[in-house]
Amino acid sequence: MTVATDNMVEIEKVPYPASDTSVDQQNASGAKHVDLGQLAQELDVDPRKLMWKIDVRLVPMLCILYLMAFLDRVNIANAALFGMKKDLDIQIGNRYNVALTIFFVPYILCEVPSNMLMKKLRPHIWLPICMFSFGLITCLQGIVQNYSGLLATRFFLGMAEAGMFPGCFYLIAMWYVRSEAQKRYSFFFSSTTLAGGFGGLLASAIGLLDGKRGYHGWRWIFIIEGVATCVIALAFFFLIVDFPEDAKFLTVNERAYVKAKLAADVGDSQQNQKTTVQDVLEVFRDYKLYLAGFMYFGLIVPAYGYAYFAPTVINQLGYSTIQTQLHSVPPWVAAWGASMTSSIFSDYFRHRYLFTMSLTTIAIVGFGILLGEHHNVNIQYAALFLCALGLYASMPIIVCWTTTNFAGHSRRGVGAGWQVGFGNIGGIIATFSFLATDAPRFTKGYSIGLAFAVLSMISCTMYLICTQWENRQRDKGIGIEQWERLSDDEKAKAGDKSPYFRYGS
Repeated sequence: MTVATDNMVEIEKVPYPASDTSVDQQNASGAKHVDLGQLAQELDVDPRKLMWKIDVRLVPMLCILYLMAFLDRVNIANAALFGMKKDLDIQIGNRYNVALTIFFVPYILCEVPSNMLMKKLRPHIWLPICMFSFGLITCLQGIVQNYSGLLATRFFLGMAEAGMFPGCFYLIAMWYVRSEAQKRYSFFFSSTTLAGGFGGLLASAIGLLDGKRGYHGWRWIFIIEGVATCVIALAFFFLIVDFPEDAKFLTVNERAYVKAKLAADVGDSQQNQKTTVQDVLEVFRDYKLYLAGFMYFGLIVPAYGYAYFAPTVINQLGYSTIQTQLHSVPPWVAAWGASMTSSIFSDYFRHRYLFTMSLTTIAIVGFGILLGEHHNVNIQYAALFLCALGLYASMPIIVCWTTTNFAGHSRRGVGAGWQVGFGNIGGIIATFSFLATDAPRFTKGYSIGLAFAVLSMISCTMYLICTQWENRQRDKGIGIEQWERLSDDEKAKAGDKSPYFRYGS
């Protein structure tokens, strides 16, 4: 049944599953489902040990990578409290908000092209190049002398970081089946919450260097964090793994098993198939892509609003600069705990929708409290916990749900890149949500966060209805007749458009 070689594994074609739990469906060729337990025995592979081996080599590296990316992106919020606004004369009007906004212009535009380049150059080359670039730019951000210099570094920082988030999600999706993915996605995404908490602690420590060698504390925040990023990037050239088809840390038989397992979940990855302009346009003809974009977009607005302005909001509660940095840590820790807990249960029940709806509701409650309570500092601070854990635990579930519902390298790469790119348009809105003139109540910022969270919930509901409707149509056999008339090459490229594929909920 199986023959493993150095470049490929020949097996009976595996099916597109009716769900995450299907075991005996047929694929486009009518071949029966491959028994993965039997295949593991024939290839002498222990699935549990193999999973651990993959987890150790893949997930921690991507977590560190994105932790540094997010830290370098949002540390400007910490730097602003250590004199940056005064030194660079950006206290006038909305200059600070513009400096935040300009980051998102190249960040949004470069995300899909970045995923295409990663497929071509391979992850272990492309991701460290991006990482070294944004680390170097962060260092330069620490030596700028005026507002124009800050704008220039923020622009190029957005360009360098564009490939990080969608690239990492794309890579994770190509390694795990849907029932395994959520824990890994959330563990990866938790690096965002850890960066938020770690950033506050680090800034409070680095801030003590204020005046050393003639540099103010805010400059040291950028310089030290940027240098650390560059050093890690050099090591990651040797540590980050490529796609399963090229993974040299696996044996031939282990690669064969992984490829067979992934094919059983979402069909052949078509990693060696060249992505054409027509392939990209075909993805953009899928209405579900736009629903996925709005699902993420709705949470990005309040999430970035929190990441960029939480230190300012906490400072307005009456804390000193150092106390503000320290008080910004606990909500991020709570968000990490909520994210990991929800991911475990989401994978266990193989369900996403109810989890993201529940968590987003918690964030909405937090915004509601902040809108209504203006006197009790403890209640306001507690509401920040609700906002952070609701938003940052829900986001990885949404991206995992939609990304793994795209099958094949091309559709998944384009889909993940576009969803994150479109979603990050919300970052532009977020940067103008909390204006200095709105302090200390920030009514507009909290209202915007609440409204966009509701938009995300509506989009999630529409996405669920549409995907389940498509599943029911396929259960009735609709589309199979047209499918049989397609060429083998067209079937191989179809991915989740196959009538034998079933979308997860």
